[in-house]
Amino acid sequence: MSERFRTGDRVRTSTVDPDHHTRLPHYARGRVGTVVGRDGVHPLADLSAQGVQQPQQVYHVRFSARELFGHGDHSVTLSLWEDYLGDE
Repeated sequence: MSERFRTGDRVRTSTVDPDHHTRLPHYARGRVGTVVGRDGVHPLADLSAQGVQQPQQVYHVRFSARELFGHGDHSVTLSLWEDYLGDE
């Protein structure tokens, strides 16, 4: 499975607010972060909750607290499935 993103790439998270389970936190939707690593290939949790197995790459994405919360000088790193990410 090829990786769509590489370490250092800037990405924007999806803005979709699905009616079903998702592991993309609401506070991180539509936000820009930087890929800082990969966490392997795992079934997409959103679909696993519906009984469907769809493995895909999971990325570690770092966001500034200011980007996520509007203030703060620290960063937050989230593990996010490829479906949650797009080019900035």
